[in-house]
Amino acid sequence: MGKFYITTPIYYPSDNLHIGHAYTTVVADALARYHRQQGEDVYFLTGTDEHGQKIQRRAEEAGVSPQVFVDRIVENIKELWRLLKITNDDFIRTTEERHMRRVQQIFQRLWDQGDIYKSEYEGLYCTPCEAFWLERQLVDGKCPDCGREVEKVREESYFFRLSKYADRLMAHIEAHPEFIQPVSRKHEMINNFLRPGLDDLCISRTTFSWGIPVPFDSKHVIYVWLDALTNYITALGYPEEADENSLFKRFWPADLHLVGKEIVRFHTIIWPIILMALDLPLPKQVFGHGWLVLEGGKMSKSKGNVVDPVVLVEKYGLDAIRYYLLREVPFGADGVYSEEALVLRVNTDLANDLGNLLHRTLSMVEKFADGVVPAPGVYEPLDQALISEAGRVVQAVQEHMEKLEVSDALAAIFQLIGRANKYIDEAAPWSLNKQGNRERLNTVLYSMVEALRVAAILLVPFLVETPAKIFAQLGLDGDPAESGLAEGCRWGQFPAGTKVRKDKPIFPRIEWKDDKDEPEQPKEEVKAPAEKETESKPEITFDHFMQIDLRVAKVLAAEKIEGADKLLHLKVKIGSEERQIVAGIAKYYQPEALIGKEIVVVANLKPAKLRGHLSQGMLLAASAGDQLALVVPEKPIGDGAEVR
Repeated sequence: MGKFYITTPIYYPSDNLHIGHAYTTVVADALARYHRQQGEDVYFLTGTDEHGQKIQRRAEEAGVSPQVFVDRIVENIKELWRLLKITNDDFIRTTEERHMRRVQQIFQRLWDQGDIYKSEYEGLYCTPCEAFWLERQLVDGKCPDCGREVEKVREESYFFRLSKYADRLMAHIEAHPEFIQPVSRKHEMINNFLRPGLDDLCISRTTFSWGIPVPFDSKHVIYVWLDALTNYITALGYPEEADENSLFKRFWPADLHLVGKEIVRFHTIIWPIILMALDLPLPKQVFGHGWLVLEGGKMSKSKGNVVDPVVLVEKYGLDAIRYYLLREVPFGADGVYSEEALVLRVNTDLANDLGNLLHRTLSMVEKFADGVVPAPGVYEPLDQALISEAGRVVQAVQEHMEKLEVSDALAAIFQLIGRANKYIDEAAPWSLNKQGNRERLNTVLYSMVEALRVAAILLVPFLVETPAKIFAQLGLDGDPAESGLAEGCRWGQFPAGTKVRKDKPIFPRIEWKDDKDEPEQPKEEVKAPAEKETESKPEITFDHFMQIDLRVAKVLAAEKIEGADKLLHLKVKIGSEERQIVAGIAKYYQPEALIGKEIVVVANLKPAKLRGHLSQGMLLAASAGDQLALVVPEKPIGDGAEVR
């Protein structure tokens, strides 16, 4: 059995964490869950970096001791990880006695072997980033990381001989191309820091007291990076517990340090050199992911432009938020957060695709087989194609996760879900039922259910509540998280004869409402404006109305019509029939957002040609001013349903 040791950065508890911090930890959690599903021995570490001048100043402003200040925030952080169902094996706090004692032992060793010396430091310091900078590294005279003012600092300090190990580190990076990822971060570290030359590192301070005292000089506290970075080994018991049975021996070196791109420098230059000085193996990989940013720029606790993940989970549900974070951002690149994009992603993928697949599948099992999943007969080419797709997706998920392509792994799973939806349309179980083709119907119903079982197991690392909900509605009593990925997803394991337990849709559609667009309510009572008169149309009889055939249609494909800015060409399914419709909604809807959506159409409208494209019906939409909204069923009901 292999092992997998994964860490997040330890977070700075100067304030409650925002959705960007949640992103890092949710990604790490998905990777940890995936490796457990693979049968590996996993250790997942997160925690908090609680010392430093910034914390001391914030505590003074709050009128409490630094320890009381961080205790409050750390408890909120732990509660957030519980809310997000993060499966960390340990939570290390740098104020814990176990950590402080071991850091002092590491400092003493480095001093004894001559890798630390005492001198005087004069330079430029950024308090929010806890970082020293050279004049040439500043951007417009300010901190290159956060853009804030720096202050000149002059004080007696202890220094770590960083420069002594620079050539050895460069050789390691060149010999291990996977060490720093993505590749752009590696080039940045080499060109911006290693090649210009490394200065020795200031590792103690005397101008504040909130830190770990230097073991033989209590006037100094150990500066943040020697204190913070060593958490990855002190949490495993180093240097006290390094025997064969220790956590350190079992899990070090780390397989993956997952960090934000702004602290890659510390994890790929300072940290490996500390390890080299301690004669310890280097971590196998440091991955510097991008930021989850707002349209106005990076989220920052100090700027106050943060999004609270607790509020989002309470509003939309845990798996909706986890899915958005894992799916929306290409791992390694920056992603732009917006609540509207979150709602669109949830509605399109989770409600329309996954939720609708489960609901329509169980509805047909109930309607055509009295709720009992039948045994399959002979698999025909259509079924074999679905089985083949399931096998391909299992392999694709494994390949993507090994490369840390988390978003791509989720996209692959939803390719299977999309294929299963299309399979239902092509196999047309309703027609088989009408024809009395029982054997073929049994095979189709079984395949529909089995595809959902496989999808539920594939989703285990990503969605922590949904897989069990799918299993429950399928009538399965087992825990999908206990199914190994490759073995659990082997086709044909659904027990025929199981009675399904259809429940309410697992992902109801969310009606998007942008609160920012709502007019502010007047503080004083004012007379309401007169209602705008609507233009009346001639009355029609009931008989006339009944001549209109309104049906629910599912959008299978959508694309813009070249040369027609307002028109979209839609391929829709109405029951067993596929049609094409031209609609003037391009200004209001992106084509990809419509795929999988259930809409209402006039099914018996005489066909017409628009811009050379045949239109076999008309969709219904409401309009007011420059706003337009499609008429859609309140909940998934299945294409072909009559609207009356």
